[in-house]
Amino acid sequence: MKHLIPEFEQLRKRFPAGFESSLLLPCLRRIQEDRGYVADEDIDGLVAWLGVPRIQVEEVLSFYGQLRRKPAGRWNLQVCHNVSCSMHGAERLIDNLSERLGVTPGQTTTDGRFTLTRVECLGSCGTAPVMMVNDQYRENVREGDLDSLLGELK
Repeated sequence: MKHLIPEFEQLRKRFPAGFESSLLLPCLRRIQEDRGYVADEDIDGLVAWLGVPRIQVEEVLSFYGQLRRKPAGRWNLQVCHNVSCSMHGAERLIDNLSERLGVTPGQTTTDGRFTLTRVECLGSCGTAPVMMVNDQYRENVREGDLDSLLGELK
């Protein structure tokens, strides 16, 4: 995280004094972009740099499902299972992916290629069921789409 401090300092200039906690989310996102997840040492570094309580960092990490505390596979398959998506077959998609990949939600395949994640909401209810492959939305996903989807991901 230390190599990101100059970047964080530039970001800090955009916020008024006393609003250090507002920097948590953009800093955590940037750390994850850099490392792939947020490690304990990153949390320690942010606590020291921002001067915020550790619990505040932990709360942000636990609230935002996009932030990860452990490495994900090369392809992070995040399937929304909120009401709209569940009503349109998201649970079947999760079960099908789980069976195909040999993992349960929250796990990564032994070869490190896929992580299957069940997320609460991806904010695309009108195109349910929806999933994200890394940072890319896949909308109106049907079970029949999974063969071609998995085939694309090498």
